[in-house]
Amino acid sequence: MKMPPVVLKSHSAADTRRIGASLGRYVEAGDILLLCGDLGAGKTCLTQGIAKGMGIDGYVRSPTFVLVSIHQGRLPLYHVDIYRLDHVAEVFDLGLEEYLAGDGVSVIEWADKALEAFPQSYLRVTLDYEGENERLLRLELQGERYERLVLQVQDELSKPRSSRSRK
Repeated sequence: MKMPPVVLKSHSAADTRRIGASLGRYVEAGDILLLCGDLGAGKTCLTQGIAKGMGIDGYVRSPTFVLVSIHQGRLPLYHVDIYRLDHVAEVFDLGLEEYLAGDGVSVIEWADKALEAFPQSYLRVTLDYEGENERLLRLELQGERYERLVLQVQDELSKPRSSRSRK
């Protein structure tokens, strides 16, 4: 039985990064996170949190013009932004397969522009506006691996902040 989508609420950019950091603590090599949402919804902010949770110290910004940025933490983070691409064929031409099947974690912004270019197993996170600073993050799981990931994140986020372990 497939786990239904999980919806998390973020009250600020810092909250979105906190949710991302929780994801980053539990991601594993080969994980694929597809980020969807309107301009300014928080995709890069979430990715900054994921990077922090993965132990990446440097500043993470959207690779809109370079398309792919690689950051090194406990695992490589392949941060991809396909906003500027107009056709699915252009996404296939990027050669993303080596990242997606690689030894790191792939986070793809604007993934909804080319969902058919990605494998069948992934975690899709759609960020929607819910007021000026609030966002709803809808986590849709494709594959058992992501059920475990989301359950770990839900467990961590449900604990009072003072009692959360500092990983």
